[in-house]
Amino acid sequence: MIDTLQAHWGFTRTPFGRGLATSMLHRHSAHAQAVARITWCIGERALGVITGEVGAGKTVAVRASLAQLDHPRHKVIYLANPAVGVAGIHHAIVTALGGVPRPHKSTLIPQATDLLATEHAERGRVPILIIDEAHLLDHEQLEAVRMLTNHDMDSNSPLACLLIGQPTLRHKIKLGMLAALDQRIQVRYNMPPMTGEETASYLTHHLALAGRSDTLFTDDAINLIHDTARGYPRAVNNLAVQALLSAYADGKPSVDETSARAAVAEVTAE
Repeated sequence: MIDTLQAHWGFTRTPFGRGLATSMLHRHSAHAQAVARITWCIGERALGVITGEVGAGKTVAVRASLAQLDHPRHKVIYLANPAVGVAGIHHAIVTALGGVPRPHKSTLIPQATDLLATEHAERGRVPILIIDEAHLLDHEQLEAVRMLTNHDMDSNSPLACLLIGQPTLRHKIKLGMLAALDQRIQVRYNMPPMTGEETASYLTHHLALAGRSDTLFTDDAINLIHDTARGYPRAVNNLAVQALLSAYADGKPSVDETSARAAVAEVTAE
């Protein structure tokens, strides 16, 4: 089916896929702003919070930032699922840094702290702790993250730390009981959706990567996709693929508003 669809549209690759190299990513404003802040956070060994709605492109921005690093001088510790408790966070750090995690929290936490300091001071590498879905972190975990950045009588941090999550993370951090963490955050950014013009550019960019540099989506189709997706890249991807399939099934030479409406009905159906 994929080969038939590609042949129909003249694609050289499947458009709107997830596996694009970072050099191929569409650099709309929110993406560029997030990448700049993440890069600064890593360079300053700071604590940063990047938020956005589902599908806003948060993890994609992180991936783009990491691709720019001098990798021998950095060590990335990525935690995709924070539902592992305080011990799970420290376990992941120790494992990533080549240690054998100690069985009890009372010894595991200082072990992780020591390895982070050693990684920077003795190996000359900056550890980068990235916690995705960080809106799921509980109070104890957020306090544990704060303590990881507290080093050498609070004069510096041995690591860069990025909390990536949905907007509820920002609200959670603003709770009075997390005031110490809130004050320690040096970088904050909430990723907005793409504008209508950016969505049109986004579609054109991805179609060009797939081998079509001409106008394939009509203006009405683009506007409908943008409005339904609210400008969020992942939703735009899903709707664009469904619209291409609908237009292909009807034997159309382009994706018009009717095909886009069929895609919207398919994606939003309960």
